[in-house]
Amino acid sequence: MNLQSEKSQVNKSAKELFEFLTNTANFKALLPNDLTGFEVSEDSFKFSMSGMPAIRMIYTEKIPYSKVQLKAAGDAFPIFLTCSIQEISDVKCEAQLFFDGEINMMMAMMIKKPLQNLLDTLAEKMSLL
Repeated sequence: MNLQSEKSQVNKSAKELFEFLTNTANFKALLPNDLTGFEVSEDSFKFSMSGMPAIRMIYTEKIPYSKVQLKAAGDAFPIFLTCSIQEISDVKCEAQLFFDGEINMMMAMMIKKPLQNLLDTLAEKMSLL
C-alpha cells in the first residue's frame, strides 16, 4: 500500500527541518493529539494512539537536507515512512510524506483511512513549525 500527503510549505530551511526530523524527540510535536504513549531512544521512537497498537519507528536513511526515512521495527508489517524535503529559500522548504507498506488487502482496507489521516496530520503540523 502506498499513500502520500499533500506537499507542505514549512517556514524553516531544508537544513532546519532535516535536523528537526532527525531528532527522535521532536516527532511527539508532529503526531496527532490522541497520542496515548510516546517513548524515545537515540535512533528510534515508539508511539501509540487510541485504537492502534504501539509502533516503534527506527531511522533507515538520512540524506542531509533532502530525505529522512523511518521503518517500523519488527517483521510483522514492513512499513516505511519517508519525508522528502525540497529547499525553496533560506527560510522556507517544502515537505511531502510517503507511506509504503506490504500490507495484505484486508488489513489495508481497514487501516488506509487512519494512515492517510496520520500522514495528513504530520504534514499539517510540519507546516506550522
